[in-house]
Amino acid sequence: MDYRLLIITFLAMSLSGVCAEAQAQPREMSKIKRLVRGFSEIDTNYIEPQHYNFTVMLQSTINYDIYRLRSNSGQTVTFSPDMVVKVGPYFGWKWFFLGYTFDLKHFGFSDSGKKREVAFSIYSSQIGIDLFYRRTGSDYKIRNAYMGDGIDAGRLSGVSFNGINVGITGVNLYYVFNHKKFSYPAAFAQSTCQKISCGSWLAGVGYMNNSIDLDHAKLQQVVSENCSPENVKIDSGLMFRNVKYYNISVSGGYAYNWVIAKNLLFCASASLSLSYKHSKGYMAENVDHGFKFENVNIDGVGRFGLVYNNMRWYAGTSAILHSYNYRKSRFATNNVFGSLNLYIGYNFGIKDKYKKK
Repeated sequence: MDYRLLIITFLAMSLSGVCAEAQAQPREMSKIKRLVRGFSEIDTNYIEPQHYNFTVMLQSTINYDIYRLRSNSGQTVTFSPDMVVKVGPYFGWKWFFLGYTFDLKHFGFSDSGKKREVAFSIYSSQIGIDLFYRRTGSDYKIRNAYMGDGIDAGRLSGVSFNGINVGITGVNLYYVFNHKKFSYPAAFAQSTCQKISCGSWLAGVGYMNNSIDLDHAKLQQVVSENCSPENVKIDSGLMFRNVKYYNISVSGGYAYNWVIAKNLLFCASASLSLSYKHSKGYMAENVDHGFKFENVNIDGVGRFGLVYNNMRWYAGTSAILHSYNYRKSRFATNNVFGSLNLYIGYNFGIKDKYKKK
């Protein structure tokens, strides 16, 4: 057998394969480009695309957080920190938007080294993503409480309580069905303008893990000192030291952009999710004693925005609220957190295709 012929044949086949692959590569690249462009594809009769490459913005953010615990006997305690106001600059280039806000009350330092919060959202025409990471610190106050019939718990309102820490990490991915005519970015990213009122159904999936650390001894002390009659005992359902639960959800909802007047838009959006939660916790009386439970609950996300945008200047306000719930015979929790944003911005660096000839 002539091995040289085999080698030549092999090289020829390999070369032809490389050539075929090289010819196919532009076609594959064009498919990828079409796929990427599809995420921002719009109907210009309904939506005006962004005319500029760059933007600068000044934003003020007010964060809101409330946590409610309820025992199996009906005792309830609601915790919430004071609202935090932050202000800072942002800079944007096409899809990328970066900025930083400063806490006006604790400029340059934090009242709790454990307090951390990162929120990141992407609003394209077709797909949206919310990422959030929260570590609350220990600056909660008791907002209200119910300890049982005949017990006066009024003095608990406003009492500082540093015995609870809450951690939340999660991601939500959602799809906008009517993305060619309805624009989420018009209301929440100021990157397009909605010209005609329009709405869209939404569908999504999400994952979240939540942890609650509670110092039940401190809670018992605060309750005993501020309730009448004295020495009120908290229910055993509130005497845990740590609970962690993991949440997988599927959601559906609806969003609507109402064009009030030219360049003035109001958006309202609501989604409900069916969430499967797997949990485990540890009771206070014995470090080795724990409990596990599984449950299905309904959670929700709401978004609201009011914005004026004439393509060069824009200003407005937006609010995003998340609600996560867990209910079981031992105890129930409800956590509502979100943010209110006030902003004003300026676009510059007009794109070539919008320059006047």
